[in-house]
Amino acid sequence: MPIGYITRKETFCAAHRLHSPALSIAENIELYQKCNNPNSHGHNYTLFVTLRGEINPLTGMVANIAELKRIIQVHVLDLVDHKNLDLDVEYFRGKASAKDNSDSNNAGGCEDSKATPSIPSTVENLCVFVWSQLQAQVNTDKYSLYKVEIRETDKNSAVYKGE
Repeated sequence: MPIGYITRKETFCAAHRLHSPALSIAENIELYQKCNNPNSHGHNYTLFVTLRGEINPLTGMVANIAELKRIIQVHVLDLVDHKNLDLDVEYFRGKASAKDNSDSNNAGGCEDSKATPSIPSTVENLCVFVWSQLQAQVNTDKYSLYKVEIRETDKNSAVYKGE
């Protein structure tokens, strides 16, 4: 049976702050620059979810795209759309590290423990999060999750294939 790929495109808006609790405030500012703004910043993300599988000879489809749309809505978009990834999404939410709190150069830093993610909400980690949300929902004996791509801007994107 022929193998095919089907991709669903969705969009969502979310805010976040690029910040690693493993780094000092100064290191975070140097690494993430304006994206380390303690008040966050936002993106209009474009999400692409690709399934790989046999093209069903009866339906002509790898998978029912309407069902894929529903799964993405329930397991991803409802969790991230118009949210602050660092505050509202459990996967990224965390506490400020002792290193952050003890940094004497904390001007503009993270004094509110809710503002420091335990996992930096980079576009790469956002792809991993989406994969983890969808993998069990879409893998069947006929098709499986093949790729998650997220475009953060027209110039920046990341891809995760479960590796």
